[in-house]
Amino acid sequence: MENIHSERIQRIAAQAKAAGLDAVALTPSPNFIWATGLRKHLSERPCVLIIRSDGVFGVIAAGFEIPSIQEVLPAILPFPFQDTPARWGEAFAEAGKRIGLNGKTIGVEPRHFRFHEFSFLTENIAGIRPVGAAELFAGLRLRKTADELAKMKKAARIAERALEDTLPIIKPGVREIEIADTLIGNLIRNGSQVELPFDPIIGSGPNSADPHAAVSKREVRPGEFVLIDWGARYDGYCSDLTRTFAVGEASEEMRTVHETVLAANRTAAAFARPGVRAGDVDGAARSVIRAAGYGDFFTHRLGHGLGMECHEDPYMFAENDLTLEPGTVFTDEPGIYLPGRFGVRIEDDLVVTDSGCEALTSFPRELRILNAS
Repeated sequence: MENIHSERIQRIAAQAKAAGLDAVALTPSPNFIWATGLRKHLSERPCVLIIRSDGVFGVIAAGFEIPSIQEVLPAILPFPFQDTPARWGEAFAEAGKRIGLNGKTIGVEPRHFRFHEFSFLTENIAGIRPVGAAELFAGLRLRKTADELAKMKKAARIAERALEDTLPIIKPGVREIEIADTLIGNLIRNGSQVELPFDPIIGSGPNSADPHAAVSKREVRPGEFVLIDWGARYDGYCSDLTRTFAVGEASEEMRTVHETVLAANRTAAAFARPGVRAGDVDGAARSVIRAAGYGDFFTHRLGHGLGMECHEDPYMFAENDLTLEPGTVFTDEPGIYLPGRFGVRIEDDLVVTDSGCEALTSFPRELRILNAS
């Protein structure tokens, strides 16, 4: 494991050099885990991995954390501190001197680097200039390896089995919160990590028209949709799916909307391939929904990247000029949401291949009627 993580750290160093940065700094985050294999937690104690553009790297962390870090990365320079907060800055000052960070420009992750660690850097390392380096980090994990894809497929299978185990309880009178509770238990029983990618979304009836509905105590009623957005995490990698079910029966309009969303989902999957703009994949799905007269009710982007994070690059919105490459994974999740009435979303996880794309998810997409009489 040391070799793969040492290689990843050197890749980050090379990217930093290419971006004109003197170094980069990571706090515990998906990129920290990807680079080191270490699952450290954010707390009141700062923890910062610093990678210089020439490949020298060190870590500022609580003293008791250092042995486990050195076990994985023997070459790392340690800068430990003890439990007296007033002296934590001394470890940062020492790192600044020994790694040579004084007056240097250092890239950080805008979405993950806390003001807590930012303050320790800027107050204890003379002249250091932290700058956002989101694109550097996004590019590192954009193309998934065969091992990463295998973990994501496993996460998808776990999620699919968990939902199948949950469907029998979905009937008139069951509350959304009861569905969520059962689904979460089934995810863990089927092999998901306890830390799920996100809290499941369960939207019944008019709640299904809210794309990110909060789970409520509302009871499911006959003749309405139940939208379920859920996922599993396996060995650090996520799945993210959505299916929409009808309870008892479905009206003609409900069936039409579901068929339209399914057609948009399939169109996007057929359109995606290497060299295609991310924005054009969104456009392919959106054109199907617009042609059916529901264009104003598809209110979000087509999808987002997926991997160690549930939401990561690439983001599938109309203006995104990024071109897809083999190994890129993204969600294909068109939806139609009719306020106060119902909504439908169908979401799959797709990986771009050498000639097109294939789904990592396999749960049936066609309209399923639950507890039909």
